[in-house]
Amino acid sequence: MDTVLALEVSAQNLLFREAHTANTFTDEPVSDEQIEAVYDLVKLAPTAFNQSPLRITLVRSPEARERLVGHLAEGNRAKTRTAPLTAILSVDLDFHERLPELFPVMPGLKDSVFAEVETREQAGTLNAALQAGYFILGVRAAGLAAGPMTGYDADGVNKEFFGDGKQKAIMVVNIGRPGPDAYRPRGPRLSARDAVTTL
Repeated sequence: MDTVLALEVSAQNLLFREAHTANTFTDEPVSDEQIEAVYDLVKLAPTAFNQSPLRITLVRSPEARERLVGHLAEGNRAKTRTAPLTAILSVDLDFHERLPELFPVMPGLKDSVFAEVETREQAGTLNAALQAGYFILGVRAAGLAAGPMTGYDADGVNKEFFGDGKQKAIMVVNIGRPGPDAYRPRGPRLSARDAVTTL
């Protein structure tokens, strides 16, 4: 199958075959420049109407980390305290305000399609989740490990970090170099025969 894919095998391995969810990290720091490079890469991947609703809150200081840890499930607390960087990925429910800039071919889109909060939340959450997947791949492309988590009190995180209600967390991701015993054994995956249907 490697000859079917245009991407070099080493890149395939880095992004997919050798990539796992990391549960321990070294203390090597992750710089703002690394995260900016990751974002500058993954922002080019598609979203509907170029919505780009994902927002990334970097949790670096001990104070901010403890504010976050208090809302995490017990099993996610220790690894978050020791990860060199943690990102809260959220959806911006006011993403439509940037549509005249991001999707100028339809100048009325902001008010015609996305005027209602419920519509924005549904579309924005789907597309922010898509961008979250791109972000994880971008972290791997930077040679870092990602530890995405959804085990947290969403209401608590939203109130703690996004009190105005204009953003909602969709995922928390620990980022860094993998530490000792960082990875659990990879679980089984469905085969293409089980997952792909041709009509």
